[in-house]
Order: sequence, then C-alpha cells, then structure tokens
Amino acid sequence: MKLWGGRFTKETNQLVNNFNASISFDQKFFRQDIQGSIAHAAMLGETGIITKNESLEIQNGLKSILADIESGRLEITDEYEDIHTFMEATLIERIGEVGKKLHTGRSRNDQVALDMRLFTRDEVKNVDAELKELMAVILRIMKENTETYMPGFTHLQKAQPVTVAHHFGAYFEMFKRDRGRLSDIYKRMNYCPLGSGALAGTTYPLDRELTASLLGFYGPTLNSMDSVSDRDYLIEFLSALSTIMMHLSRFSEEICIWNSNEYKFIELDDAYSTGSSIMPQKKNPDIAELVRGKTGRVYGALMSILTTMKGIPLAYNKDMQEDKELSFDAFDTVKGCISLFKGMIDTMSFNAQRMEDSAKHGFTNATDAADYLVKKGVAFRDAHGIVGQLVLHCISKGIALDDMTLAEYKEISPVFEEDIYDAISLKTCVETRLTLGAPGPEMMNKVIAVCDKYMQENQII
Repeated sequence: MKLWGGRFTKETNQLVNNFNASISFDQKFFRQDIQGSIAHAAMLGETGIITKNESLEIQNGLKSILADIESGRLEITDEYEDIHTFMEATLIERIGEVGKKLHTGRSRNDQVALDMRLFTRDEVKNVDAELKELMAVILRIMKENTETYMPGFTHLQKAQPVTVAHHFGAYFEMFKRDRGRLSDIYKRMNYCPLGSGALAGTTYPLDRELTASLLGFYGPTLNSMDSVSDRDYLIEFLSALSTIMMHLSRFSEEICIWNSNEYKFIELDDAYSTGSSIMPQKKNPDIAELVRGKTGRVYGALMSILTTMKGIPLAYNKDMQEDKELSFDAFDTVKGCISLFKGMIDTMSFNAQRMEDSAKHGFTNATDAADYLVKKGVAFRDAHGIVGQLVLHCISKGIALDDMTLAEYKEISPVFEEDIYDAISLKTCVETRLTLGAPGPEMMNKVIAVCDKYMQENQII
C-alpha cells in the first residue's frame, strides 16, 4: 500500500522503493505515530469533521494496534514504505472504510514532523533522567571524600592539592549545565506542528490548540512552512548530546590515567573491567575507553544533520528523512554511555594513600610554601625564587618538601621556622582555601548542600 499512488501509471522501480523506504528505522517511533494519530482522530471528532463514533472507532483501532505491537502479536514488516503507511493500512484492515478518514486534514509532512518531535521530546527526558542518576552517584562520592587528598593538575602536571570531592564536583557542574541545556531545548521544542498540512495548512476547521493540548505541548506552532521543515530542535539536542559526550570523554580520560600502573589512584570493579587475551596481568578500563571512543560517533550524527539541513529550501524535502538513523543511534549511544559510566564510578574504589603521596611528591604544596614566606614579610617574587630552590634541592635528593629538615630549609632561607611543616601539610593547604568554589572542607560542604538542594528540586520541566 502507498499513500500517494493515484497520480502514477507505473509501478515504482524496486530499487527506488528500497532507497525511498524508511520503515526499517522509522518504525522506532510507532508509539509516537499512534499517539499523534489518536490525538488527531479525537480532534476530528470534536470539531465534527468526522462523527464522534467514527473518531472513537479509529481511536480504539489504533489502541488495539499499539497493544498488539507491544505484546508481539503484530509485527511491523518492511513491505510498507514507512511506519505511517503501515499504521494506516493496518487500521483499515481492522476497522474498514472508516479507517480511511484518519488522514483527513493531515499530510505525511506534518505527521512525520510531529512523530520526530514527540520521539525527540521523550528522548530529551530520558537522557535527563540518566544524567540525574549519574549526578547522584557523583554527589555521593563528593560527600564521602571531602578530605581525600589528591593532586590537582594543569598541563597534566601536578599543580596544587585538592580533594576527590572537589575534583568530582567539577564534573557535577558540567553535567548540571548539560541538564540546563536539555531543559532549554525542551521548552523551545514543545510546540505542536500537527495541523500544518503539507506546508500551507488546510481548509478543514482543525482545532490545533486542542491537538497540542492532548499531546502535552504548550501550543501549536505558528508557521506551517517552518513547522514541517524545522529540525532546529534536533540539531540543538544532538549538540547538547555532543557536549555531554565531551564531558564524559574528559572524565573517561582521567579514569584511564588514574587506573594506570603509574598512578594507581583507583581500582575499577571487575564487573566494569576486562582482561587481555594474551597478558594475564592486565585489567583494562574498557568502559572508559569505549565512552571516549563513542564520542566521535555522536559528533558524527550532529555533523550529518547540520550538513543535510544546510542546503534545503522551504518547505519539506525528502533529504530530511536522513534526520533519523544517525540521530536514533546517537540517542541510544549517549544513554548507554551515561548508564555504564555511572555503574563504573559507582563501584570503583580510591587508593587514598597513593593519591596523597602523589600530591606530596608532586610538590603541590609549593605555592603554599611561597605563601608562608610572604606572610613572614618576604616579597612574593623573592618567595617564588626561594621555593624554586627548595624544589631543586628536593629533586636532587628524591624527597618531598615535607621530608626536608629545618636545617635544610634555613640553609636556603633563614626565614623558615618549625611552623613550615604545618603550613605545607596537605591538610592545611586544602583547609585554608576558603573561597567559594575552593576545595576546603568548609566551602565544599556548603557547595554539597547547594548540590543536594539542586538534586531535590530540579526538574527538566
């Protein structure tokens, strides 16, 4: 069955049929297609375009189709061009001639625009829910590690001491921004294109406000040409997903580094690691590596739709069928990556002593040694030079600043006293950082309280 055969005198070439068909992938939104058709049928009945009995018969027929697909009693087959054709043919087969009235006042153009928007809207909420669960795990780790010291890095060089809570808090903020982007996208996209027709509306007295309300939209879209040709919301969503994957990829890179034999900051749970087929000692961070690798796959979906849309004149063009396959793959990829990443960090353990020793031997307290001298009246530039000499001395002897004797300190500068050891202890270095957003426990606990409140109150809509 085709929805458009009347004007044609020859059968479509089979290769053209195969090339043109989309049912292999657009069957993914069979629920949304039925949801939109039920709302359309209800509106047709309410406005008197068809009778209420006809409307109810169509709605019940559609609900039976949905139940049978979900139960496995009805299979979506590739003999149809697309999911819309399959649904209409199946409906007519079940309820007869009245099924042919469903498409009154509707085009496949506004129908597919609606289905894609409904599907994407659902996926925005699904990704948001996955992100919130990941953030809950991050927040738990933050609460448990406000005094777990580790080196902070710049240029992948050990820089200053921080805590695991502080480091993970940076990713909490990233994912919070990601959720904010999803919320913005949802609010911008939540308008209903159904009733726009092919591109110029319809002569039937459709109640577009009713249809929009039945489908949970804020209202109908306001330009029928834009309605059937708009994929901005999808581009925005794929852009947001790309940013999420970029954040996950950065985090994954750090997991890989921390898991290495050289660092040994963390121990990954066996359930989220794999071994080597030849080297029995290996425990590989495959989940982190795959998340890092799949980031490019999501970027590819974004670049694909941007490239597809850049040369399309108004209104609908068949090119836009290419909005689906890679997008569907990106949606599933991101949800899978978030879920697996969440499980990986939820089950990994921290080697606190190793992290603390790494911070000490990386001279992360060097800045605090300079600050100590400044507080004793030494100009900062001179203090900077003195501490540089301390570091050279330690490197030559293979020790940390904490291991130097007071005599060694005084040999470089007589200003040093016994209190230098307290001033450069990691505990002091971290606890004296009291500006909002710093790693000191007092400030971290304030931030954690803000994060707690965010998690309790924040919803996407």
